Amino acid sequence: MVARRLPGVAALLTAGAVVLSGCATGAERERAALSSDVSARPAAVQNAQAAGAAPVTPAVVAPRKTLKLGAKGKAVTWMQKRLTELGYRPGKADGQYGGTTLAAVWAFQKVNGIRPTSTVARRTWAALEAPKAPKVLVRNGRSTRAEVNLTKQIMVLYVGGKVELITHVSSGSGVPYCESATWQGRKQRFCGSATTPTGDYRTTWRANGWHRSYLGQLYNPIFFNGGIAFHGALSVPLHPASHGCVRMPMNVAEELPGMLGKGVPVHVKGRFRRA
Repeated sequence: MVARRLPGVAALLTAGAVVLSGCATGAERERAALSSDVSARPAAVQNAQAAGAAPVTPAVVAPRKTLKLGAKGKAVTWMQKRLTELGYRPGKADGQYGGTTLAAVWAFQKVNGIRPTSTVARRTWAALEAPKAPKVLVRNGRSTRAEVNLTKQIMVLYVGGKVELITHVSSGSGVPYCESATWQGRKQRFCGSATTPTGDYRTTWRANGWHRSYLGQLYNPIFFNGGIAFHGALSVPLHPASHGCVRMPMNVAEELPGMLGKGVPVHVKGRFRRA
């Protein structure tokens, strides 16, 4: 029996690795309070308060400190809390910029038209102060639905008409494959096109923890198109890399089953274009 313990973040950062995914082909709030430290507030706010004027609601002010993967400190904690507030999933706000937070940074940058990178600098801080909402793919869709944007490689979950979750994903690589595996007691060969078909679907069955398929292991899979599912994976690179499923970071896959029920519409749109 496999214990349901999340692995370390190092595997997530193996962007070039293609872990067998076991797949067959087939709003937000834009304002937040500043730190309680008065010195961190804009001068106009301080002056107005000192003069006894009516309270002024401060705009979001980011630390603006350049961060690289592995960074630690208050600026990282601020970023993690802000990403969480906007619907992303950077993990615990522990002030440590690791792989889980990196995946959330990638998703945020893609939504805001910034080329995804591990470095958080001027453009990303500015976007965190005034973020964009993800593009709606289905204008007249159900109020609770999942939208997979293959072009940007993100998934957005709407609940009750509001953005509940935004995550970085990795879909089908588009590279034909043939894999040999022992399945149902005998060695078999499986071939496919490794594509994630576009279309409108609904969530069907699911499995808890690690689920063994004929092409590999899937974590907490939620199927929505035959053998194609949302699932956690140890490698979720910036490019499409699965056999057809929609890979997502392990921490998101841990949380998603409690948010995405059975029979919920799933819309898959777009097309990834390699640079």
